[in-house]
Amino acid sequence: MLGEPEFGVVPASLGAELEVSLIGEDGGPAPVNVAVHKALQDDLITLEVARFNLEANLEPVPLRGRPFTAMAEQAAHQLRRITAQSLPHHGARAVPIGTLPTLTSADVTTEALTPVPRFHALEHAWARRRPTPFALRVAEGGEGVLRAESVAVQGAACSWQVHLTVAPDCFRHTFNAAQLATAPALAAAGNSPFPLGRRGGQEARIPLYEQGFGDRSGARPGAPRPRVGFGRAWLRGGPLAGFEEAVHAYDVLLPAHNRDPYDGDRGGAEYPSLEELRLHLSTVWSWNRPVYDPLGHLRIEFRALPSGPTPMDMAANTAFLVGLTLSLAAEGRDVAHCLPFTCAKANFYRAARDGLRASLWWPSPGSAPQEYEAGALVLKLLPQAREGLAMAGVDADEADTMLHLLHERVSTGRTGAWWQQKTLEVLSRRRETPRGEGAASPTDRTASTSEERTESLPGRETATSEPSTARAEQRSEAVPGETGNTGGAGRHPLGDLTVRYARLAESAAPVHTWNLPADPPWSQ
Repeated sequence: MLGEPEFGVVPASLGAELEVSLIGEDGGPAPVNVAVHKALQDDLITLEVARFNLEANLEPVPLRGRPFTAMAEQAAHQLRRITAQSLPHHGARAVPIGTLPTLTSADVTTEALTPVPRFHALEHAWARRRPTPFALRVAEGGEGVLRAESVAVQGAACSWQVHLTVAPDCFRHTFNAAQLATAPALAAAGNSPFPLGRRGGQEARIPLYEQGFGDRSGARPGAPRPRVGFGRAWLRGGPLAGFEEAVHAYDVLLPAHNRDPYDGDRGGAEYPSLEELRLHLSTVWSWNRPVYDPLGHLRIEFRALPSGPTPMDMAANTAFLVGLTLSLAAEGRDVAHCLPFTCAKANFYRAARDGLRASLWWPSPGSAPQEYEAGALVLKLLPQAREGLAMAGVDADEADTMLHLLHERVSTGRTGAWWQQKTLEVLSRRRETPRGEGAASPTDRTASTSEERTESLPGRETATSEPSTARAEQRSEAVPGETGNTGGAGRHPLGDLTVRYARLAESAAPVHTWNLPADPPWSQ
């Protein structure tokens, strides 16, 4: 098919998948996705892995004109529709957020798995590959290692997955450009600082998702490669190389046997379904991965951006990532000649950990690559992203609006992760007793296990930490709080944070404009 002149010759378009969490009035997860999905009766809304997750699929839009505004409007519409159904009937809101702060390991056990055959097949497949329970490192230090038992833990990591159609003759250098562009975009988009109630990096969703299957085989010499990751080399050769690697490097996780795809019955598609190949590719979760569509084109799926905070924030993240990718790949340039892959890979994990303060490598024409602080690098790259959007036919005012929003977020440093962290600081101070009354501090009230001090969220089982003999210098902490879920002023700080986040997200104002709660008088 790749050798056919007409294959992949389609106008450039964008699509997206928005994963969301359903929360109750206390900010905790609401496991009602099946009922909400059934009531909505919408093929664009699908069930996700955990009972508190849904996914909204956007209709593809042409890349020319005002694609990002169209994507934001679609995402906002679907969020409103879900909440309009779930709130009156189940008291639940749809929240676009990378990691739901109120989740604990008790919320992502086998009981949390959505009753869909694919998810149960994944559960059984992974159960044969690793012990249960398995260790899950969500943050640094001993308290950052929890015990998990189910792939339902993947429900703690919600993404905004963007699809860009790419012509076969441009695929290699565009894919490599996407790999390089992902780190600065991720640094600017951080929205996941509290994985399973722990204090993690700015995008702690990344390590959580990579380890959420319990797949640690890549740490052993000669072991199979982990199925979730950034990759290990630049793409070489044509687009077929990306598909071949997935076939040759990974065994089949979900077997399927279908009729001959060339039997002439293609269900209206122009090309064979290749269902077995596509099913296999859907079980290799690279952060950027190739996609074959039987309608007759190839896509790059950008999987690293987090869900939220608002549709406009996600649209701005997309504009920057896509624009920068297209600019880097313009005129057939291949970034593989400009930067070692190890630098691009290091960039990705640094961006996930440190956000706008990450130190990132970037090509420097005529000289060796240089390191930049991520925030400064993003500001430096905004004009290049604008050029890429202009080349694609995006309206100038559309590009300016989206990239200005990103500029304001990066200039102020007020990402979704920053807002969550600062809000928690204020809310935690509110729970402290004013000085002079002799009450214990929140950290004095945390529960203790035999080896690690951990904290349970209101009305939930305490997440179990795995003992570790080697302690990192930077320790992870469970967020202080008390048991008991009284709501309102007595709500746990993480629950209060999540409810505030959800209401601000519904207001649609971009995250850099969100106010923090006022400090209590005694902390000022």
